[in-house]
Amino acid sequence: MTTYVYGIASSDHPALPDGMEGIGRPACPVRILKSGELAAIVSDAPEDLKPKRRDLLAHQNVLSEAGAAGSVLPMRFGSLAPDDETVVSVLGERSGHYEERLRTLDGKVEYNVKATHDEQAVLHQILAENPDLRSMVEAQQQQGGGSHEQKLQLGEMITSQVQARESHDAVQVRRALEPAAEAVGDGPESSGWLANVSFLVDRKSAEGFLAAVEELKSTQPHLDLRVHGPLPPYSFVDPGPAQPAQ
Repeated sequence: MTTYVYGIASSDHPALPDGMEGIGRPACPVRILKSGELAAIVSDAPEDLKPKRRDLLAHQNVLSEAGAAGSVLPMRFGSLAPDDETVVSVLGERSGHYEERLRTLDGKVEYNVKATHDEQAVLHQILAENPDLRSMVEAQQQQGGGSHEQKLQLGEMITSQVQARESHDAVQVRRALEPAAEAVGDGPESSGWLANVSFLVDRKSAEGFLAAVEELKSTQPHLDLRVHGPLPPYSFVDPGPAQPAQ
């Protein structure tokens, strides 16, 4: 049966969750595979593995239990290996890389910050900062909306200004929070967010990071900031080279 990998820890980790329940229905028992100084937290993988809410939570729970007592390299949901022997082989081949990552990420957590605009607030800012554009809007309003061509031209100008503000604010979000973090990683781009950034934060300094987020909210009220964390440091694991073990 295919082996499902939750994460990697040191073999002397004080609380590896051997025997707890993981993904699947019925839930697959979690077990530990060791190779030298490293250990992999694994279970069997159900044949119909899909990102269902129950299994996503089970994956997260296993990592939370393990990470509460020591450093763990979290694997993303759906990390599979053909069998236990392959997992043990990879631990041996990449031992230096994994041991370095465990040392670097010890005591660290991840906070993901996503940002969007309050559309009305941003529109008001743009008009306040662009007298000519504001005059065009007021003139069209007085003319009952203006012609189709005028509406189209004005809409394009406003859209251009909004896009420029999105690019500017994406940089500002990163710059404002970066000093409170030890590392920063950009998340996948999405049309739904102007910024999607992950921050690696020392667990002991988490309050300082969250305070920086609150300060950014207060100084930039046109931004809608959503913070997720503390999370296992998924964005900072770096699985290492694809060769020789794929």
